Amino acid sequence: MSKLEVKNLHVAVVDEDKGLQKEILKGVDLTMNTGEIHAIMGPNGTGKSTLSQAIMGNPAYKVTEGDVLLDGKSLLEMPVDERARAGLFLAMQYPAEIAGVTNIEFMRAAINARRADDDQIPVLEFMKFLDKNLATLDMSDDMVERYLNEGFSGGEKKRNEILQLMMIQPKFAILDEIDSGLDIDALKVVSKGVNAMRGPEFGSLIITHYQRLLNYIVPDTVHVMMDGRIVESGGPELAEKLEAEGYAGVRDDLGLDVKLTDEI
Repeated sequence: MSKLEVKNLHVAVVDEDKGLQKEILKGVDLTMNTGEIHAIMGPNGTGKSTLSQAIMGNPAYKVTEGDVLLDGKSLLEMPVDERARAGLFLAMQYPAEIAGVTNIEFMRAAINARRADDDQIPVLEFMKFLDKNLATLDMSDDMVERYLNEGFSGGEKKRNEILQLMMIQPKFAILDEIDSGLDIDALKVVSKGVNAMRGPEFGSLIITHYQRLLNYIVPDTVHVMMDGRIVESGGPELAEKLEAEGYAGVRDDLGLDVKLTDEI
């Protein structure tokens, strides 16, 4: 079993317009193990995506206090590629398009980057595993020959992120609004892929605005984030409470002095 820990994490970004450093995360604490699915929900502008970027090591997000540990080892001095090789994976809200690199080349290189030079994945083993995962996600063979995300629809990009997840087999996957822009059929397929990964060697942190995704990927724990902090945690029923009461209702129940972005 592996463990991912976020301890009193404070993260700032630079406000280019004002030339100032703005604190986004204000002391986030979170612990999860492989074998668990956690969901983070919260209103816009509360720091959910900042948390995902900070865990993965995006240099635009500056950790000013606290730590992120994987199996007891701090990740803060590791560049992004080392964090990926250590077992982290980020499915981005807006995946980049990379011309000249095919999906199949990218995935095989990513798998081999986590293996020793004398233990690269055999081609036949790779192709067999790829065919199995393509079938799970109802994806055509020709998608893996296309350049990475180039010309893909929004739904195709999200499926492609999950395909990469299933091929790379990380310890922990951070799924940043993987449901954004998906219709119900695509949402079911993406959820099927994530559920296929569930097991004692895999954990996932799902960032979402909406409870509907959690109807298909039922989390073990739901966290509510507001104003750069996790303010409440609970079981799947907490997501249902958010759906019924909204973030303002939960905020008021907790007696928090937090202004939501859509409030005047």
